[in-house]
Amino acid sequence: MANPNPALQPVAPDIDYRLAFELAPLGMALSRRRVMVDCNQALCDMFGATRNQLLGQSFQLLYPSAAEYERTGARIAPIIGRNGTYADDRVMKRVDGRFKGETFWCHVTGRALERSAPHEAGIWSFEDLSSRRAVRAELTPREREVAALLMDGLTSKQIGKALAISHRTVEIHRARLMRKYQASSSVDLVHKLIAG
Repeated sequence: MANPNPALQPVAPDIDYRLAFELAPLGMALSRRRVMVDCNQALCDMFGATRNQLLGQSFQLLYPSAAEYERTGARIAPIIGRNGTYADDRVMKRVDGRFKGETFWCHVTGRALERSAPHEAGIWSFEDLSSRRAVRAELTPREREVAALLMDGLTSKQIGKALAISHRTVEIHRARLMRKYQASSSVDLVHKLIAG
């Protein structure tokens, strides 16, 4: 019996999936154990790198610090294990080119091919948010993480739980962010973070 839902019908065999991957409007990468095994040109352009510079490299290359890479991996694994997907806004780092070393806000979305092994294999998309949100202040790795979670609307207790730190430590980072962004309140801080 034919499937009555046209959206679930097999896709036409003449679609070139490799070309679709290459021309996707977002940066995309295929990973195995947090190493890039394939990527499209949009990802290369975003990070100022060639495909040869990225393939076979750990995603750590794209993070401002090794500590952020490790903490992000630990934080997302249980979420992917539950949901199969993960998404957030985070600060990333350009690899090469005229903006080498520049940090920028990036929306990252990923899907594990197998929930029980979140980092074994996956597909990731990257959207450069720098045209809407600039990194204006020099932030520590932990301040970047707290800032990203503040923009997601999390409370200090929720941020503390997500980052495995006390809510009082989160409050200290929030106070430092407020000084750096010259924010008069937490709401003002979030607005300034979003505005860049």
